[in-house]
Amino acid sequence: MSRRPGTPRLLRELNDRAALDLLVGQGPLTRAQIGEHTGLSKVTASQLLSRLEERGLVEVVGEQAGGRGPNAALYAVVPSSAYVAGLEVGPDGVTAGVADITGSIAAQVTVDPNGADDPVKTVHNAVAKACRSAKVALSRLNAFVIGTPGVVDPRTGDVQFSFDLPSWHEGVLAGLKTDLRRPVIIENDVNLAAVAERAYGAAQGAEDFALMWLDRGMGLSVMLGGRLHRGRSGGAGEIGYLPVPGAPLPSGDVRRDPADEGFTESTSWGIPALAGGYGSLVGADAVRGLAHAHGFTEPTAVECVRAAALNEDRGSAFLDELAHRISYGVTSVNIVLDPGLVVLAGQLGRAGGQPLATRISHAVNRISPTSPTIAVTAVEGNAVLRGALHAALEQARDEVFSAAAGD
Repeated sequence: MSRRPGTPRLLRELNDRAALDLLVGQGPLTRAQIGEHTGLSKVTASQLLSRLEERGLVEVVGEQAGGRGPNAALYAVVPSSAYVAGLEVGPDGVTAGVADITGSIAAQVTVDPNGADDPVKTVHNAVAKACRSAKVALSRLNAFVIGTPGVVDPRTGDVQFSFDLPSWHEGVLAGLKTDLRRPVIIENDVNLAAVAERAYGAAQGAEDFALMWLDRGMGLSVMLGGRLHRGRSGGAGEIGYLPVPGAPLPSGDVRRDPADEGFTESTSWGIPALAGGYGSLVGADAVRGLAHAHGFTEPTAVECVRAAALNEDRGSAFLDELAHRISYGVTSVNIVLDPGLVVLAGQLGRAGGQPLATRISHAVNRISPTSPTIAVTAVEGNAVLRGALHAALEQARDEVFSAAAGD
């Protein structure tokens, strides 16, 4: 068997990447600290830092006082060595963010699409506005990740179908790549919320977990072995169609005209929810109706749930019934996948908070052979956007850091 040529180069690549990842995650650090964390000698660490300085990837940002002798230089990744964009696209607006290679968000803007039916133009305008706010040229962006409601084909990366965004369909990805002249990834919005949860929220460090998106509609994302499970066609997680007790069976063609009888509001995946199945019990309309029956007359489902969670004495019966409904879906996911952790996200999940999570846990434990941990999302801000930016950063770091190490 022939050996791979250039072994010293490979070792340099691995060492450089390890140091860069360390500085992104824990920097700034001294040369000695980098050596301690990576196991490299002082000489090797010094050579490594010199290489990265020459490539414009790291810089000295200060000094650390020690005991005897001169102060040690503190090194950090140069923030401007790369930039990325993340977007959340919805029927009512587009939110775009620009972050530098360290993950620091330089700008975040929300634009009204004004009925625009051209996805490429809509995305371009939002990104351009974010770049102007961040004072970063659009040409300097290394990667784009876009979160949308709808089914994304995992084989092509293109949107197959989005009920909320009818102009987003096959061919949009190619148009975006041509317009932006950079790598572009389109991902389901709930999947990106799960990415953010694992990076910054309640699922940090979890290899397996499920994220239940409770909002205007229903959504589910599953992470197995640290990877998103999308399913063969990209439709994994369409839990709103789950047959459950107390609701008629869902039926019909999801691609019919939404004005046809039998449709309610769309799910968070951008597929219309039929008048049946799990979604008809826990969607916003159903939750608001249940809340009104229990005396909570706030105008939206989110406000009703929040009011009940803030006043548990008054809201106990409503929260108990809501938790009972939600437990059907959580139990089904738990029995089939046994993820160990289920995170409640979306506006309704966040509004219910720990009072709702505790009740769901008790309800699941009564009907499930195993007991998953039920947690409330801990991601701050826009979870979909944060997941998009995180995914874009991972892509950009692979490109910039690896390319630099291999020069």
